[in-house]
Amino acid sequence: MVRAISYLIGLAFVGVLAIALFGTVKTAITDPAPPSAQHEFRVEPESIGLASDGMFGRFDRRQVQRGFQVYKEVCSACHSLKFVSFRDLQKIGYSEAEVKAIANQWAIEQPTVNPETGEASTRKNVPSDRFPWAFANETAARAANNNALPPDLSLMAKAREGGANYVHALLLGYRDQAGYKNEHGEELLKKFPDAKTPEGLYFNPVYPNLNIAMPPPLTSDGQVGYADGTKATKDQMARDISAFLMWTAEPNLEARHGAGLAAVLFLVIFCFLAWGAYQNVWRGVKH
Repeated sequence: MVRAISYLIGLAFVGVLAIALFGTVKTAITDPAPPSAQHEFRVEPESIGLASDGMFGRFDRRQVQRGFQVYKEVCSACHSLKFVSFRDLQKIGYSEAEVKAIANQWAIEQPTVNPETGEASTRKNVPSDRFPWAFANETAARAANNNALPPDLSLMAKAREGGANYVHALLLGYRDQAGYKNEHGEELLKKFPDAKTPEGLYFNPVYPNLNIAMPPPLTSDGQVGYADGTKATKDQMARDISAFLMWTAEPNLEARHGAGLAAVLFLVIFCFLAWGAYQNVWRGVKH
């Protein structure tokens, strides 16, 4: 009796699920969701082919250093790198003396407290310090950025779908919304009149909702004077900062790739050794 009741309950539960599934499928077919501006006009980032891509990828240290220069001269005015220390720069080719100089000359000093007066103060950075934020707190950051909070960039290249490709596309993706058309030749504001960019935001079809609070950070060629003489076009600067943020997000990428290849090599050798042992142990029995 108990078993029969449990069967009936189970059948009733399956029946309810089947009815709900049928209703969901029917609604999706007969009354599909209306198209949105984000779906029809968003631009997907394309691959920029960084040296760190792929299972054999390694960082191009000259490019990462150029990206750090772009961060220092352009991005650090708003964005933090709270998970990166100055001494980490040695991993991308800077010497210990150069790191000390970079930390000491950094425009933004470390917040501290004067031990004599107990008042808030600042001090010069040292290599063990994390990169300081340009703002005292979130309230100050929002007040300086039209109530938008500039995100930390430490893990940005891993936190966004598309990674470094997304960063590159976003930096170069700002467009004039008036007359903007998608790949099918459809004009945004004619098809979606309500999609006009609000006051204080900027139209960027790479951004998920097409409108972003950050003004275009890369405004012209030569905005940064590269120490190695590389021509600083907007595309080059966007590629370099993308490579740098890929490094900040995954500084141990090369070690991880090396460990993976070593593990694969070990498994291949182990398979041959196991096969040889198998043949040796069972040789007399088989023959």
